[in-house]
Amino acid sequence: MGTNVKWSWSSAVIGAASAMAVSTIISAKPKDPTFHLISIELTSFKLNFPVLDAELILIVHVTNPNIVPIHYSSTTMSIYYQGSLLGSANVQAGSQPSRSCQLLRLPARLDGLELAHHAARFAADLAKREMVLDAVVDIGGTAKVLWWDHKFMVHVDSRVTVDPVFLDIIDQDNKSELDVFVE
Repeated sequence: MGTNVKWSWSSAVIGAASAMAVSTIISAKPKDPTFHLISIELTSFKLNFPVLDAELILIVHVTNPNIVPIHYSSTTMSIYYQGSLLGSANVQAGSQPSRSCQLLRLPARLDGLELAHHAARFAADLAKREMVLDAVVDIGGTAKVLWWDHKFMVHVDSRVTVDPVFLDIIDQDNKSELDVFVE
């Protein structure tokens, strides 16, 4: 009727270790980082006759939701207005700990001549105090898992609506896509 089952500590330890390994693998699935533009600070105007170029600092909140720290290389973010390249922002190489967030200060430069090509649209945006900018950036780097470095690439598309007078952020939609390369 009833069989006598013998308890085995080794089986219990192997079962617990297996459960932990499966749990780690499930939670280790790479997640897309998040990006959120916090503010835009105007730092200077440069006369580039007959127009003015603007230099800005973009304050971006970045979250790494993954269980591994990342190291990324420097890159350039492209900023578009009405489909034309308006300027760029520099992203310096750096790192970010696992499951953390940090603020990045990105120096940016906007080309006044390119904005002049869209003068009528820019004047309308000034009047309604709403200007839509698009930004695109690809960030490459490595994530260290145990003793292996895994290369990754994050592609970020952002659409930001700003008040062109006070540079307040009205709305934004940020999409990021993470690709991890297994070698």
